[in-house]
Amino acid sequence: MHCVANEVPEAEPECDPASVTAARALWNDRMALAGSNEFTIEVQDYIPFIQCKAKFQSPSFHVDQPIQLQVFLRADCPHPVSFNKLSVSLSNQEYNQWCVVESVGQESMSLLPGKTKCYNFSFVAKTEDVGKKIEMTGIELMLGSDGGGRCVFVGWRGAGGDAASTHEALLASRSSRRCGRAVEARQELDWDSLSIQPSTMIISRVPKISVQLSHQPPALNNEMYCISLTIQSQEGGVARDVKLTAGLKPGQDANLGQTTHVTLDCSKVCDDTAPALLPDVPLGDLNPGQQLERCVYVKCVSTGPRVFLFHVAYSIDTSVEGRQIVCKCHKDETVTIETVVPFEVSVKFVSTKFEPLERVAVDIPFLLMTDILSSSPWPLLLASSSLQLLTMTTNTAQLQSQLQEVVLQTDECASECFCLRCPPLTNSSTTVATGQYLISWRRKSSGADSPLIQTAVALPHVILESVPLYIHADLPSFGRVRESLSVRYHIENRTALVQEVEMAVEPSDAFMFSGLKQVRLRILPGSEQQMLYNYYPLMAGYQTLPQLNISLPRCLTTNTHTLRRFLPQRIFVKPQGRQLDDASIAAA
Repeated sequence: MHCVANEVPEAEPECDPASVTAARALWNDRMALAGSNEFTIEVQDYIPFIQCKAKFQSPSFHVDQPIQLQVFLRADCPHPVSFNKLSVSLSNQEYNQWCVVESVGQESMSLLPGKTKCYNFSFVAKTEDVGKKIEMTGIELMLGSDGGGRCVFVGWRGAGGDAASTHEALLASRSSRRCGRAVEARQELDWDSLSIQPSTMIISRVPKISVQLSHQPPALNNEMYCISLTIQSQEGGVARDVKLTAGLKPGQDANLGQTTHVTLDCSKVCDDTAPALLPDVPLGDLNPGQQLERCVYVKCVSTGPRVFLFHVAYSIDTSVEGRQIVCKCHKDETVTIETVVPFEVSVKFVSTKFEPLERVAVDIPFLLMTDILSSSPWPLLLASSSLQLLTMTTNTAQLQSQLQEVVLQTDECASECFCLRCPPLTNSSTTVATGQYLISWRRKSSGADSPLIQTAVALPHVILESVPLYIHADLPSFGRVRESLSVRYHIENRTALVQEVEMAVEPSDAFMFSGLKQVRLRILPGSEQQMLYNYYPLMAGYQTLPQLNISLPRCLTTNTHTLRRFLPQRIFVKPQGRQLDDASIAAA
């Protein structure tokens, strides 16, 4: 161009001769002034004589791929435009050296009117820029040379574009151009269809390993849930420094982090100090085609769904356009696991006659009944059970679990019965805590080496009551028609006073009896009296025993029903003349 060579530009045809003479005079005067020969023109805010658009060829590139960008230039003036240098500035200036093109020797590069020219650049990203964005900050054309003469720098911000980017502005701009260019333009790239992509993201290399998970959902509450992890390498080289991050995926409910515990140790049930996520567990190196297996154990204290993350990271040497780089790769697998309750435990207190108890009499035996209903979709092995009693005592010398090695299928129920007694308490509390019911169990398919889980069920409090008189009976398990049936009644005075007891036997159609029909006893404090009756059954089958009417004249608050509730009500009577064995009685 004339301005670059310091020559007076040629006047446009049909210009006023006087104006041309004045312009040349001004030009010569300006050239005579001393000053800088470099001019920078920002052309983005008006319709320029050169248009520019640039783009990265992809919104993202893997770190082991060369990053490619294109710059499109178009001369929108009637004369060819020569330039000596094209440079692209990036947000990371270390890459700028790879995005420059300069003329060779004395030959300059040129743009023909109406022609679109494309310049391609390529460079290799640094591994430390993985996860970062690279942006174009500017594009610059140098018209002229920096060694003498005037030099004009035409610059665009970002990835180019200008004020004439809209279709209407372009049409208005081009309508003033000389004729004959429209036919040539139709043979070029459609400038309006060229898009601008000013930035790209550097992402990690595509991993060439497979991560497979194997487990049996759902997880059971408090169990050591096993997730088997298989990692296999398809890399051509050695995958170095393989590390595993496993556990609860971050970003979920904060409460899940407090109720989820992850460990690699299957020898014992992990406690609350175990973390919810195990970071960077070293696994060593993986050779091509090699695979390794690891088991991750998860303990979920609360129910509900959880998302678990398995992140496998490693390093590998690779070559990109002849450059050796170390790539850090990773493979993520996530899985959502539901946690459910393995079983429901119901507890109730009953009398020795299996009648429901609302109150427990002090120092009188009663029964604790427990029912375990399996809600697990997998078979459960109940290893053992036990009681941790606070105020109660057992009525047997040594409690033994009745559920040892019992396997429960889904919706099956297992029951236990314990005979307990509440001793007299030193305080005057009427409601006392019973203790805990402990169950040791595990998933049957988990294997004999897996640790047992212990579930503690809090037993309900009981309401205590004191009875002044405790009466119970000794009698055989069955009787026989018209054969003597001995029943011995034990009457204990549980008060600190001498008690008078009036007893009367009610007549029964099913029995005759011998003994005192009515009797009045005096029992000392803490003492016991015994009464023996001989009953003669008259009919076979289950028969109601003759009932005792008991009254305490000195304790009017106690009625007959309260005292009689400890006595047996019925007995099985064999038919006369048949010798039935005990198994037959039990079946009946």
